[in-house]
Amino acid sequence: MFRFRLGSKSRILAGYLFSAVMIGISTQTACAQDRRQNTPGEFDFYVLSLSWSPSFCEEAAERGNSGRSQQVQCGGRPFSFVVHGLWPQYEHGFPDYCERPAPRLDRNIMTSMLDLMPAPGLIFNEWDKHGTCSGLSPRAYFETIRKARSVVKIPAEFIDLSDPKTISPAQIEDAFIKVNPGLSNEAIAVTCNRTRLSEVRICMSKDLQFRACDEIDRRSCRREQVLMPPVRGG
Repeated sequence: MFRFRLGSKSRILAGYLFSAVMIGISTQTACAQDRRQNTPGEFDFYVLSLSWSPSFCEEAAERGNSGRSQQVQCGGRPFSFVVHGLWPQYEHGFPDYCERPAPRLDRNIMTSMLDLMPAPGLIFNEWDKHGTCSGLSPRAYFETIRKARSVVKIPAEFIDLSDPKTISPAQIEDAFIKVNPGLSNEAIAVTCNRTRLSEVRICMSKDLQFRACDEIDRRSCRREQVLMPPVRGG
């Protein structure tokens, strides 16, 4: 009986200790971010996210998703890498939805970005979720996206990909590094789903210089190979 009671108390004490440790960790994490959390303009760097459009379109077709944004991106002009977004980041974590409600995005600004971000819904969402954290006006934020995209050269072998390509994430990184002086393995991350390439994410300083980003790099795709569906469209 004595042993049973002692074991029960030990388990209760262990539970209290575990809870205290977890609360301490959560508090420490919150404190690391809450000092600036969601304050517009207060962040450390950007991530330029480039989505492999053929993967997005194949996945949308498999889900039976035929919304307007999918029709614009997947129904006509052949797209390879398109801009998913330019995301303000902290060294650990990131802000989002920094103004609620977000300042209204002028439709003319949206349409001016369709050559880089061929989905109206995506553009509006990127402004609400990420643009409001940049500290920039809507026009200045999307001008910054255009400038960031102009900094990055897409490897020639990916621009007009006419056949499916099986490739390792490391090879994709190397191809980008080869044609972008100053870009390093620590500043680029490839993401994937179960089988396909999803995105290439490139870290940039606020003045749009390539820079290392350990947390983003650690989230890279761990598969040995991914599929790049071919570019389709007229």
